[in-house]
Amino acid sequence: MKFQIDEQMQNQLNTIRDRIENNSVQIDDIVDEIIQPYVKSLDDYVGLISEILQDNEKPPTDAELDDFCLNLSTNIYFAGGLCERLGVREDIAKAVYKEMYHTSRSNIDKGTVADKDSMAELAAQSEYIISSAYTRAYKTLKSKVENAQEILQSCKKVIGRRMQEQELTRIGG
Repeated sequence: MKFQIDEQMQNQLNTIRDRIENNSVQIDDIVDEIIQPYVKSLDDYVGLISEILQDNEKPPTDAELDDFCLNLSTNIYFAGGLCERLGVREDIAKAVYKEMYHTSRSNIDKGTVADKDSMAELAAQSEYIISSAYTRAYKTLKSKVENAQEILQSCKKVIGRRMQEQELTRIGG
């Protein structure tokens, strides 16, 4: 038995999906705006590395690999510290949301507990969205730092492999 979606249901689903996509674009813009000052230097440098690696005919030189290691380490150091500063902002955004929710909740006199909770959630929706944006920004920056560390480890492995090859060539030659 196969589940069939009629045309009306498909239209409703498309409307919901479009609404989610439109709202997501707005949140993505907020997240990008939040993290840009924190991650610009790291993004720019990883972009440079990516450009160099795109040239399949000319692998990175030893000097370029050394440069990758030194500059990535420096960028990771600063981005890691900035990640923690962003974490503070995430904590504050959560506190602002909770404050608005609880203030709104305490001012509602009528209705069931579920009604009061729903009204308080609606009243604090903007704060929730901003809090979520800061959470996403923190996770994005943290992920970028972790991924940059992986690139750094890969560079170190390539340097190590090249050193072994040179040593074998020296001994064998």
